[in-house]
Amino acid sequence: MQHKILKEASVKMDRSLEAFQQELGSIRTGRANPGLLDVVDVDAYGARMKINQLGTITVPDGHMIAVDLWDKSQIHAVEKAILASPLGLNPSNDGKLIRIPIPPLSEERRKELVKVARRLSEESKVAVRNVRRHAVDEIKKAQKDGEIPEDDAHHLTDEIQKLTDKHIEKIDEALSAKEADIMEV
Repeated sequence: MQHKILKEASVKMDRSLEAFQQELGSIRTGRANPGLLDVVDVDAYGARMKINQLGTITVPDGHMIAVDLWDKSQIHAVEKAILASPLGLNPSNDGKLIRIPIPPLSEERRKELVKVARRLSEESKVAVRNVRRHAVDEIKKAQKDGEIPEDDAHHLTDEIQKLTDKHIEKIDEALSAKEADIMEV
């Protein structure tokens, strides 16, 4: 019972952290990053697909993303999807390769992106704390029902708090790294 509560809490907190890291990856910085295109869905072959399922994404330099499609007939569909995305990017193609220049961000836009990252960080911390609250409630219920002795309940509550602190620290570290990345000129 005790291990189940701790393991469940750990798995849920890990998921919150992973979701936060994925969302951070979709925030544009001034540098090219293939993960930037993860949010773009393309209508191809009668289905919604990710660009990396249609070709190879490379970063030839810090301000350019290149997409080399395996099926060149999909170039216009991919280009249209990139233009329609909220990324604000303008792709161009030469019939073989799609080039996506990554323009430098203005100071104002950088500050807006930092605010977005901080908001996502706060939402993730709330999610982790909710997992902690739920686990502690389960521990109290199990103690009340006589399934867990009082000493074990206190020990388990301390373990859940340590787990929470560790995940919140990882969220803060990821946020700091992303802020530095966004503000880098």
